[in-house]
Amino acid sequence: MPYYRVVGEVPRKRHVQFRRPDGGLYAEELMGEEGFSSDSSLLYHRHLPTAIVKAEAVEPVTTTRLEPNLPLSPRHFRTQELVSAGDLVGGRMLLAGNGDVRLSYAVSDRPSELYRNSMGDECVYVQRGRVRFESTYGAIEAGEGDYVVIPTGTIHRWVPDGEVSVLAIEASGHIRPPKRYLSQYGQFLEHAPYCERDLRAPSEPLLAEGEEVPVLVRTRGGLTRLVYRDHPFDVVGWDGCLYPYAFNIDDFEPVVKKTHAPPPVHQTFEGPGFVVCSFCPRPLDYHPEAVPIPYNHHNVDSDEFMFYVGGDYSARKGSGIDVGSVSLHPAGFTHGPQPGAVEAVIDAMAKGVTTTSEMAVMVDTFRPLDLGPAALSCEDAGYAWTWAR
Repeated sequence: MPYYRVVGEVPRKRHVQFRRPDGGLYAEELMGEEGFSSDSSLLYHRHLPTAIVKAEAVEPVTTTRLEPNLPLSPRHFRTQELVSAGDLVGGRMLLAGNGDVRLSYAVSDRPSELYRNSMGDECVYVQRGRVRFESTYGAIEAGEGDYVVIPTGTIHRWVPDGEVSVLAIEASGHIRPPKRYLSQYGQFLEHAPYCERDLRAPSEPLLAEGEEVPVLVRTRGGLTRLVYRDHPFDVVGWDGCLYPYAFNIDDFEPVVKKTHAPPPVHQTFEGPGFVVCSFCPRPLDYHPEAVPIPYNHHNVDSDEFMFYVGGDYSARKGSGIDVGSVSLHPAGFTHGPQPGAVEAVIDAMAKGVTTTSEMAVMVDTFRPLDLGPAALSCEDAGYAWTWAR
């Protein structure tokens, strides 16, 4: 993260004696990226974070097999039709993925077990409902429109308040704000579409008691359930620049031009081999002869995965796209507005419409996305032909 935080109790200097009320030492745990050469945080545990009493391999509940997008085609998936049988971790339904990122949908009203993803960061977008994110760093209350960014290796769980639906973006590395938004020292610059004040992180320790507590751990080798002697939510304080945080899509400040601006102006995060963009309500282009809608475009280096989360996406009218839909427009295919959409928006502007209402989360990948079983089970098979109608 771009700035330093202190939560709870920490000693004046790092790696000095810090004693519990009973005289024993708190146990340090350094969570750090890139082998001590990047962002880190130092956590102080009541118990040893290394004390495990059992380890067992775990078979995945659902299949994670991916299939190539063949025959090459634009796709439309209706996540509204998906029904989860698990929680917001174990019940994730794989939509698409490649070696850089995996994109899953989950809907659940039950708490997840404790979980640690040791393969990469996660960015979980809350489409509907409210949920409490609990971790060794503390808790974050999240709701509709929140991105929750979780650093690699963070032990956490999700506790929904009623039914919650999310899009889970699982990276093979780290997810960060785009470098062009930051100074060389990590501060958000004035031209950035959001800043430090928009980010919500844990503000106090989250302490829990328990013995022989299981934690599901994901590594490149698969799933393991480690049983910890003591509950891992025993951190009395931490400080540093690495921690989970939430950012709400409504706090994104769209860039507006006289004519239509391309997707990079909507970029919110970047990861290894992909970017995440937020499409938010904004003023329409204001050149007197502007065409205020995306032009036909062919992203020769990327696949475009678009999750429609709210509002009215005028460029897709007539295609069957609705809130909860996912479109996938692969490299090798030129896509753009549905027939008639351009004239319809121009006519709407002439009648006084001045803003868009669209809300969408887009993931652009720089390697082809393969298709997951959940996507294939809810596909609108006629979508590819809607431009020819």
